[in-house]
Amino acid sequence: MQFTTIVTNLFAIFAVAFISSAKPVRLAARDVFVPPITSPTSASVWPVGSVQTVTWDTSSAPVQITNPIGHISLGKGELITNITLASCFNILQGKIDITVPDVTPDTDYFIVLFGDSGNFSPDFKINN
Repeated sequence: MQFTTIVTNLFAIFAVAFISSAKPVRLAARDVFVPPITSPTSASVWPVGSVQTVTWDTSSAPVQITNPIGHISLGKGELITNITLASCFNILQGKIDITVPDVTPDTDYFIVLFGDSGNFSPDFKINN
């Protein structure tokens, strides 16, 4: 019993000594680029099957972007769906054409632009 107490106390002493001697680690500066989506807007109406252009503002892009590869998904309501509209494009190009998928017409669709960060469009309408 006494041996266990001694070992436990020694462990605690070494743990405190080790933790108190730790030095802070410097993290590299990270860029975060969240380009505002400029189209679609809340007034947009996209017919199913049509080709539409998703656009975003790249004017405030940092010099170096950690992840320049873009991905666009469709969202509905408060959820991001598993519908990919575009992928593997350069986030700095500022636009990409997509084909509107065959979904149930509604007014609460949105676009999610992923790349270095993620950004959401306002809700817009998809109809037949």
